[in-house]
Amino acid sequence: MDGALRTMEVRGVQYRVYEAGTGTPLLMLHGFTGSHQVFQPVVAALGKKFRCVIPDLLGHGQTDAPLAPSRYTMAETLADLACLLDELEISRAHVFGYSMGGRIALSFAVAYPHRVHRLALEGASPGLPTEEERRARRASDEALATKLERQGIVAFVRDWEEVPLFASQKRLPEERFMQQRDIRESQRVEGLAASLRGIGTGAQPSMWPHLQQIEAKTLLITGELDRKFTGIASEMSAQIPRCDKVVIANAGHTPHVEEPLPFTRVLTDFLTS
Repeated sequence: MDGALRTMEVRGVQYRVYEAGTGTPLLMLHGFTGSHQVFQPVVAALGKKFRCVIPDLLGHGQTDAPLAPSRYTMAETLADLACLLDELEISRAHVFGYSMGGRIALSFAVAYPHRVHRLALEGASPGLPTEEERRARRASDEALATKLERQGIVAFVRDWEEVPLFASQKRLPEERFMQQRDIRESQRVEGLAASLRGIGTGAQPSMWPHLQQIEAKTLLITGELDRKFTGIASEMSAQIPRCDKVVIANAGHTPHVEEPLPFTRVLTDFLTS
């Protein structure tokens, strides 16, 4: 990817931030086990229209990985992103997030509506609606974090690739599939474990009660093979005031990787229309 990778101090931690392109700022947030590199298939095209700002989220990529899960909470993460935009002298941006990054982007749009021009979410949810569901998910994420710490990153990634949500990635050309594996295997055990405990789906507050508060025009992107999140997107679109949804053919949970050309066209058209 052409662009610049820089280190920025944000509220006491060092963030690595990739920037490419010029134009209206577009903050892009990756998912769990990812980094700025996961957007390699689409960032060159997006950089022709936008100033893409892609941080490695806390505990991921080359950004610091504090040991305390309390540093990873949604409130802390949102404060980090607001500070990061301040440091880059960006008062308002388009905000895009994938999966975990989508949960963060959605929460950012609720917490900082004046800083979000348009909001785009890919394979994202507002979290779990009930405390009972969140409690069960926290227990599941704790078990996953403990397993990660016990077996190490390589074995964890092999198991993660077998999650049904990512089954469609096995149809990728081998080179592209291995690029995604390399990104996952480059992560640190302590960073992923703390992320699971601090900002996992069970740890974050539910955003379902806040969907009607979203002021930004919103786009929900899912892959047609990802039935779970396509269903969630239908429920979300009924509650977000100004919301479009697009289902990308022949893609699962990661359209930006599986079908980068139609994904880029859909996102660009939405942000420039």
